[in-house]
Amino acid sequence: MLKDLRDAVLDANLELNRRGVVLYTWGNVSAIDRDSGLIVIKPSGVAYDAMTADDMVVVSLDNEVVWGSNKPSSDTRTHTALYRAFPEIGGVAHTHSTHAVAWAQARRAIPCLGTTQADYCAGEVPCTAPLPPDEVQRDYETATGDAIIRRFQGLDPVAVPMVLVAGHGPFTWGKDADDAVHNAVVLEESAKMATLTVTVSGPNPQPLEDYVLDYHYQRKHGKNAWYGQN
Repeated sequence: MLKDLRDAVLDANLELNRRGVVLYTWGNVSAIDRDSGLIVIKPSGVAYDAMTADDMVVVSLDNEVVWGSNKPSSDTRTHTALYRAFPEIGGVAHTHSTHAVAWAQARRAIPCLGTTQADYCAGEVPCTAPLPPDEVQRDYETATGDAIIRRFQGLDPVAVPMVLVAGHGPFTWGKDADDAVHNAVVLEESAKMATLTVTVSGPNPQPLEDYVLDYHYQRKHGKNAWYGQN
């Protein structure tokens, strides 16, 4: 079932490992087939060097396993919540990459301080509010997705394809699994740069000017984007 998508999700998960933004089993990537409404996601707790496409798990948007012998990622309900809320996205990635987690643990959004971040995110990387006790006890993973969705009220998830979950870590998304992983790697580098900037400048550095931010974002993602080759 969904062999091509399982191959793509496997490779996207392995790319997280190749890029050094996950350790051990600390991360997961999924992708959705919008025609069928089915999602392929990494299995829970399986080491990257041992995974194959047959280890991937196919689940429904209602979190039911429809193919595969493994348990899906423990973060599956967060992924499905995002797919239901953001119909524009086709892939989701979650890591515990060091610098992004540091900002999440500080409960701080990552301000857009330079053009590197502006090339991929139309502003700051937002941070969610902490989860209340009742939501954690009721359904922690779905509540994590709900916290992201609440934070994105008034935001465009295509223009801002990344978020920090307070006390937890980053989630990113994109048009497919590869795009979600690309954004996860970019987010970690942006977080590292922001950490170093704060070290040099103090806790409240000057954000990038809005007109420069907009120029850089639009040249890669705007209606008349001109970055790269035709």
